[in-house]
Amino acid sequence: MSAPNIRRAVQLLPACATTGIGSLPHTQVELGLQAALAMDIPFLPQLPVGHPSELMIPAALEGLPGLSFDDEGLCTVDLAAWEAGRADFEARLEAALSAGNLEAFEPSPEACRAWRPFLWEVETRKLAFAKAQLAGPFTVRSVARTTTGQPALEVPGLDQAMFRLVLARSLAMVKALRRANTTPLFFLDEPGLYAFQRTQPRHLLALQELKLLVVALQREGALVGLHCCGNTDWGALLDVQPDLLSLDVRLSLDAMVEEREALERFLASGATLSLGIVPTDLASAYEVGELVDSVEASLKAALPRGFTFPRVVSTVVLTPACGLAMRSVMDAERILEELKAAQRRLRGALEAERPAPPQSPNPH
Repeated sequence: MSAPNIRRAVQLLPACATTGIGSLPHTQVELGLQAALAMDIPFLPQLPVGHPSELMIPAALEGLPGLSFDDEGLCTVDLAAWEAGRADFEARLEAALSAGNLEAFEPSPEACRAWRPFLWEVETRKLAFAKAQLAGPFTVRSVARTTTGQPALEVPGLDQAMFRLVLARSLAMVKALRRANTTPLFFLDEPGLYAFQRTQPRHLLALQELKLLVVALQREGALVGLHCCGNTDWGALLDVQPDLLSLDVRLSLDAMVEEREALERFLASGATLSLGIVPTDLASAYEVGELVDSVEASLKAALPRGFTFPRVVSTVVLTPACGLAMRSVMDAERILEELKAAQRRLRGALEAERPAPPQSPNPH
């Protein structure tokens, strides 16, 4: 399925649909699944509390020769062990990508305990949409380091193998969701893009590789989201042309909408926004109604000509600003309830903007 064809599915999303960024603080798979399945678009819950192998970077790089990680999910690659296992690893990766037989690269129970149960729930419930996510290639290669402290992005060979591993795992997950008879929303989690600089040739190449990954996933039938919870070069990210661009509203919405030309190209392509509308930083003081009013004001003030507030908001997706694994279960549940409250208020604003139906002529 081509990218323009899958993008038509954006119009089928429920107005202001809720979903999660990915991680939850629950320690029991069943309870994590229960919370994730309660969203309008159920999402794959990553449950790293007590299981650092489920943290973002270790889960994405599972199976890479020479990889080790600590309890905080900080990944290190031993170059000697990498070189020793490299030939066999690259051969397996190439064979799987060439044949399209990628099941071996799906997450193992160590990398994501909820993966298999989630697939079962998706198929059993006959879900129209289901969301999954994986750390994206820019972040993975910027954060993972060699034992000498060098970012993987700067190590030829290792750099490319990590990209192809993320490609294979992303495609494997999308294929599995398609086999479960759903339309996948697949988000590439790229917080590392806060460091992106157009003046860095390696960064520009990595952004082109990210575009290739987005197109590959779209061709497999996924709506592709790109999530960055830090501020970044929003014009560059909009031009990657994901189907959904996911951001922290309080931190980044005003900066993103200033990129008017890139935003116009993005919206004109049929893409939409995924708004991280409820803060996940517990130091933040906020009131849900004020958050929604602020989003409404920002969008009405800055949307490109021809893109009305109802037209844009009718397809947006609503999420917490970031993952919830570092919060308590009680805080996570409160944030997800606030997300539903934000949805109700934004849908109310949407209805208020719709034109009234024509009145019947008065017979008198």
